Amino acid sequence: MDRERKDKNPPKGVRPNYQMWIILALVAVILGVSYFSRISEVPEIQVSRFTDMVERKDIKKIVLIKNEEQIEITLKAEALQNSIYKNDLEKRPLGLTDAGPHYRMKIGSIDKFYEQYDQITKNIPREQKVDIQVDNRSDYTGLFWNVAFLFLLVFGFWILMRRMTGGGGPGGQIFNIGKSKAALFDAENKVKITFEDVAGLDEAKEEIKEIVEFLKNPGKFTKLGGKIPKGALLVGPPGTGKTLLAKAVAGEAGVPFFSLSGSDFVEMFVGVGAARVRDLFKQAKEKAPCIVFIDEIDAIGRSRGRGSMPGANDERENTLNSLLVEMDGFATDSGVIILAATNRPDVLDSALMRPGRFDRQISIDKPDIAGREHIFRVHLKPIKLAKDVDTKKLAAQTPGFAGAEIANVCNEAALIAARRDKKEVEMQDFHDAIDRVIGGLEKKTKIISPEEKRIVAYHEAGHAVAGWFLEHADPLVKVSIVPRGVAALGYAQYLPKEQFLYQTEQLMDEMSMTFGGRAAEEIVFGKISTGALSDLERITKMAYSMVTIYGMNDKIGNISFFDSKQSEYNFNKPYSEATAERIDQEVKKIVDTAYDRTKQLLILHREHLEIIAKELLEKEILFQSDLERLIGKRPFSHQTTYEKFTSANGAAAKPEEKPAEPVADSPAESKA
Repeated sequence: MDRERKDKNPPKGVRPNYQMWIILALVAVILGVSYFSRISEVPEIQVSRFTDMVERKDIKKIVLIKNEEQIEITLKAEALQNSIYKNDLEKRPLGLTDAGPHYRMKIGSIDKFYEQYDQITKNIPREQKVDIQVDNRSDYTGLFWNVAFLFLLVFGFWILMRRMTGGGGPGGQIFNIGKSKAALFDAENKVKITFEDVAGLDEAKEEIKEIVEFLKNPGKFTKLGGKIPKGALLVGPPGTGKTLLAKAVAGEAGVPFFSLSGSDFVEMFVGVGAARVRDLFKQAKEKAPCIVFIDEIDAIGRSRGRGSMPGANDERENTLNSLLVEMDGFATDSGVIILAATNRPDVLDSALMRPGRFDRQISIDKPDIAGREHIFRVHLKPIKLAKDVDTKKLAAQTPGFAGAEIANVCNEAALIAARRDKKEVEMQDFHDAIDRVIGGLEKKTKIISPEEKRIVAYHEAGHAVAGWFLEHADPLVKVSIVPRGVAALGYAQYLPKEQFLYQTEQLMDEMSMTFGGRAAEEIVFGKISTGALSDLERITKMAYSMVTIYGMNDKIGNISFFDSKQSEYNFNKPYSEATAERIDQEVKKIVDTAYDRTKQLLILHREHLEIIAKELLEKEILFQSDLERLIGKRPFSHQTTYEKFTSANGAAAKPEEKPAEPVADSPAESKA
């Protein structure tokens, strides 16, 4: 069947670029007109100069042009060698040759010119006198220029309209500007991505599979009285696989699939967006049953009235109104399902979100540790792996990573291994790739003074020691004083737990660990540096969140000032100035308590701080095993995420079994 289809539809060759040929032809016409109109560029002389030429007998031919009332003068070949003519002829424009004409002269009245010429040549013998030739010319030059300008104007307008309307095909010409720009995937141009290529989204896949099955076998659901859903909205952070899931639907559905972006409706012409919406749904009804996928729907689905000027005609709102009418105008048995994706559900119009338009909202969150392992397996298939590569360890060391970031890690690891001339990608290459994605590019050639390097070493050692002896701090994976990124002189990687909820003690331990670098600098050097900028920023946000969002302060109480709607026009704080002053005082108290606690902890473990700092200055990079060797094991028996995952699965666990792990809130933290 595939062979027959190929024979019927042979591959299209390279389409000729007609626009380039038209441009070249236009340039040729203009150059031709310029060449043939060179007479206007011939030097003009006065009567005295003409008289001198006649008396010197240098003139070969005189042509009188009646309609222009001027003469053209062609000199003899031997006269051209004369220095009095050479200066003029060297300045001739391109296109003028030695064949002439060489000069021109305005004559005014023709009869008067004949009298003047007879007077000039009265002393010249008849056989040496140059006869005047008469020529009646039509003014083709002006006609050529007018036609060329008109052609250029029409051609420029045509090019402009093609660019504004997106090229050829439907919507390519000015009369098709209201046509939909959706790409159609059907039996002839089928997408090859399937649900097997989508990992870590098991729950979302179940919802989507049900919609696909609804189209394939509607009787299974309608016999119990159910109705086919009209739309499903895929909601999730960037890079979690919303568009990939839609592509898998296109590959699995077996029905026509229209795909386009929300920005494809937006155009500079008024009313085009609404016209394209109507045309899209008209095509969808003709192809029913089918699926329409609108990516980044927030481009046209933002709440109406937000950000628009009073009395303005907002084209985006008109497009949204048309979309709302079309989505709600379907019959229940029309067989057209709308899929849409966005990472900004908070800005969408409430009328767009209601049941009847989008009956389902499918949340696509960042994958947990089991989901990350499945995603790693998908992206590692085309890579030549060494035997030491463990997908479970990779999943544990990338908390908070989305699918796109995991794909980036796999690609970076392969590039790093190729750069080192390896035949296989090893586990160390993946470690370096994770560091590259989290911390930035390693800059070993950056020039740092010995004093700065010593400060950085104690700063990072302070983080490591503080986190080592705090119960709820994240376990250390790696600490380095090799510069990374734009301004980070040191780098420490921790392994956050996979959890949703944080208690007050956990947040206080996290703040104390983050203060480890600043406290170590003050204890060892008696001075502080600017290296704690990112630490202080993180601590300040955490402290204000405890007081104003999570209600973790006794003085302020169980009050949250968090605005989930994030209104654009909320310029006033939702609390009084007295409360604001009290919030600042409580935040200052929390920060000071955490800092004093960190200082006391590092003073108690000053010996360990010195050991870690000196080892860092010598080796530049330390791992968790190095800390255990230098200062002993952590005095806490908590299992790491990787240990919990492996113990929950067991040695003979099936790949599809998933432990009950919550989703991580953030990737592995880096301290600079």
